[in-house]
Amino acid sequence: MIKATKQVQEIRELWRRWSDARKEWETHAREDIDFYLGNHFSEAEQEELESRNQTSVPMDRLYSAIEQFKAIITSKPPKFSAAGREDSDNDLANVWKGILEYIWSISDGNETFKQVVHDYTITGLGYFYAYVDREADYGRGEVKFSYVDPFRVCVDPNARSRYFDDATGMMLSTIFTKFQLLDLYPQLKEVNEENGKMLIDEIEGYYEDETYPGAMNARTKGSFTPDVVKDYDHGEGSQKYQLIEYFSKTKVPYYRIVNMQDGSERILDEANMRKFMEDGKVIEAAKNGLIDVVEVMQTRIKITCTLGQIVLYEYVLNTDKYPIVPVPNIWTNTPYPMSDVRKNKDFQKYLNKVMSLITSHAQSSAGLKLLIPQGSVDDIEELERDWANPNATIEYDPSMGEPHFPQPSPLSNSILNLPPMIEKYIDLNMGIFEMMQGNAEAAPQTSSATMMMEDFGQRRSKSKLRDIEGSLKRLGRVIYNLAKEHYTYKKTFRIVQPNNDMSEYMVNFYNDKSQAIGELHNDLTIGQYDVNIIGNSTMPSNRWGEWSIYMEAFKMGLIDRTEALMKTDIFDKEGVLQRMDIVQQLQQQLASAEQQIKNLSGDLQTAHRESISARKRTEVEKFKSTLKENELNTQAANKNAVNQLTNVVKLESEKLRLRGQAQEKTEKSQQGEE
Repeated sequence: MIKATKQVQEIRELWRRWSDARKEWETHAREDIDFYLGNHFSEAEQEELESRNQTSVPMDRLYSAIEQFKAIITSKPPKFSAAGREDSDNDLANVWKGILEYIWSISDGNETFKQVVHDYTITGLGYFYAYVDREADYGRGEVKFSYVDPFRVCVDPNARSRYFDDATGMMLSTIFTKFQLLDLYPQLKEVNEENGKMLIDEIEGYYEDETYPGAMNARTKGSFTPDVVKDYDHGEGSQKYQLIEYFSKTKVPYYRIVNMQDGSERILDEANMRKFMEDGKVIEAAKNGLIDVVEVMQTRIKITCTLGQIVLYEYVLNTDKYPIVPVPNIWTNTPYPMSDVRKNKDFQKYLNKVMSLITSHAQSSAGLKLLIPQGSVDDIEELERDWANPNATIEYDPSMGEPHFPQPSPLSNSILNLPPMIEKYIDLNMGIFEMMQGNAEAAPQTSSATMMMEDFGQRRSKSKLRDIEGSLKRLGRVIYNLAKEHYTYKKTFRIVQPNNDMSEYMVNFYNDKSQAIGELHNDLTIGQYDVNIIGNSTMPSNRWGEWSIYMEAFKMGLIDRTEALMKTDIFDKEGVLQRMDIVQQLQQQLASAEQQIKNLSGDLQTAHRESISARKRTEVEKFKSTLKENELNTQAANKNAVNQLTNVVKLESEKLRLRGQAQEKTEKSQQGEE
């Protein structure tokens, strides 16, 4: 049998001590899970209630409040964002944003986030775990993250930081069967030539009983929970083994290469530094003082994985933050926070007792009780049978007294008022109010008041969300560090959007195929980037209120239609915007055509008017010509008449002259005769 090394013994001892330190928290957490599942009564409590003919069914207000809280927190998927520390890093920062989105997608980030929020709410502590999946992408590997069962993690109990930064170490325990280990680690199949056994057969198995949340309530003990099914398989290969991953802090050397000519710097790890110094030109430059090499020690996280009494693997991660990222709920300045279930458990128990009392009183009041004076009836059983017969004749001794129904005492109004008051306390502690659950009666009369009240109601949830976003930001930073070290080869990250549009980001590629004179583009190893979480990205918003605000801003010209559309639940926003552009272009073309038609119509009217004017001018000119002709004719006729008249006058004048001369000759003749 293989003997455990000193390192393995130390890790085992740490696991035992840290496990013992969290026992109290673990007990409470498992009780909280059991309570969340509806097991509010122990077997003794249930038997006591049934003996008093009282109901043992809980009035589970806490479950609905928790589910509503989880729905609010996880209503929208979180978003990572990357920002460059210098202006020159903006382009690559956008690439990093795409890479982080890609990692969220391949890690089933939305489902993982929901599970972590579930553990956060029920047990008080959730965990993200960032890692490199070596088998993904046909052996090239992918950076991913998942959630971790909080009962599998042990932390240094002396840690006081909210994210356990000051812890000396963290441990992750996983229980595997023999066959599971052989599938994951084929090297365990190696055979020892001395005894002919496989390596896994020489490793100590896990003999402790696995503890899982069990059911306290007799009603649910038969359900298929982990504590029920853990021992179902007893066949070959069912032997259990404990694999412990120990995360500790260590110091590793890094080298800052300073170009003394231009002041530029490069940071190299030990492996890359060895390759760098193999270049003869670099050695010569160092001798001549052209470059300066400064060794600096940096904190990094070391993983030591033990299986039984052997070290399975050991390596250093390129991050100074633990890859197991905690999400603590109600912070207690210890690694053992409280859950929302524990905070409201007593209120729920109180509500169960009050409702059990009310139900018992209702049952006793509804059931008729007949009081019979002793000795007045000979056969009680016969009386009970006849009492159900409406036509029965019942004999009794009136001297002993008359049977009668006692009036039950009414239940106090103060007791009837207790359930809604207790429910309100539970909702208040959870930050959930009636209006947030869709109760129209609890909403104000106006939409603006409703939006204001909803905003006030979400402040408690937003406060918790900011705590969760702090863990998400830390997770993003660890993912960034792991990706920076892992993705050193040419790779294209493809991201499919909800509307089926696809974005691509290529990294570590040359613009020259020969790579001789080409420049390496999108080199992820250079630069430093800050990873942030978009604030309140997971919180639901009042769609109608938000939409009305954006519509008002759109009408005022403060935002464009694209920004307004992004605040809707329309699935294919990109397609809608494209179709809107096409419609707008067609409308512009139609408007242009209508304007052209209008212009042509105006030109036609003008031409028509001009044509009419031309015709009128022609007629006028024709009339003028006719008038002139008539005038000329008239003048000619007049002239002719004048000439004729003149001629007549001349003729008559000549006739008168000749007549005068003849008369004169006659008179002279007569005078001569005389």
